[in-house]
Amino acid sequence: MAKKTEKPAEKAKTNGDEPPAPQAGVPQQAAAQLNVLAQYVKDLSFESPAAPQSLQAPGQNPQLQVSVNVGAGPRPDDVYEVTLNVEVHAKNDAGVIYNVELAYGGLFRLRNVPANLLQPVLFVDCPTLLFPFLRRVLADVTRDGGFPPLMLDPIDFGRLYTQNLARAQGQAEATPMN
Repeated sequence: MAKKTEKPAEKAKTNGDEPPAPQAGVPQQAAAQLNVLAQYVKDLSFESPAAPQSLQAPGQNPQLQVSVNVGAGPRPDDVYEVTLNVEVHAKNDAGVIYNVELAYGGLFRLRNVPANLLQPVLFVDCPTLLFPFLRRVLADVTRDGGFPPLMLDPIDFGRLYTQNLARAQGQAEATPMN
């Protein structure tokens, strides 16, 4: 009869998605979670006061001004609402071509996110997830208004967050304490 040989237990191969195995004696923290619960157009305004003339001739010296702001606020049950607010003003020497105001929102459930990372997640990660959808809505509304679709360049929300943080710290240092 053949003798059975036992091999040492081999580690199971994984694709890297599984969390590391718990180590003995080390307290386990639950993994941080970010779930997108909903995305929606919260407010949308498109106006083209010079139409149809503005559609027939592009006019001289066209200018485009775009501003983007991020807002975030808590909701019950570990849910946060994040809103991207975009204002676009297109004009030329003859006047206003079009104005767009868009508030695009999302509901996010955040669990086990450390307090020191909550603000960066809300003002960097969540807007980064929402931006492609806001961009599509903005392109569609300008196209449906009779103009070429406005395709915003990607926004580096991490850089904007650090710039705003540095600006706020600079203002706090410049303000004398009573």
